[in-house]
Amino acid sequence: MSTSLPVLFLLVIAVGLMACAWLFVPKGPHQIVIRTSIMLTLAACYLMWMITYLAQVHPLEAPRKSFKAGAVGH
Repeated sequence: MSTSLPVLFLLVIAVGLMACAWLFVPKGPHQIVIRTSIMLTLAACYLMWMITYLAQVHPLEAPRKSFKAGAVGH
C-alpha cells in the first residue's frame, strides 16, 4: 500500500493542475491549443515520473551478486 501512496498523491496534484489549466486559461483564439498543451505536458510528465518510480520500486529482474574470482564489476 505504501508504494501506491506517492503515485496517487501526485496523480491528485496533476489532475488538480489540469483543472486549473482548464479553468484559468484566458479566452482567446488559441485557448484550446494552450489548454491542450498544458494538459498534455502535465500528463506526460506524470507518466514519465510514475513509470520511473514504479520501475525502481518493483524491478522486473532483481540484482544478483556474482561470486566469480575474475568478475570485476560484472
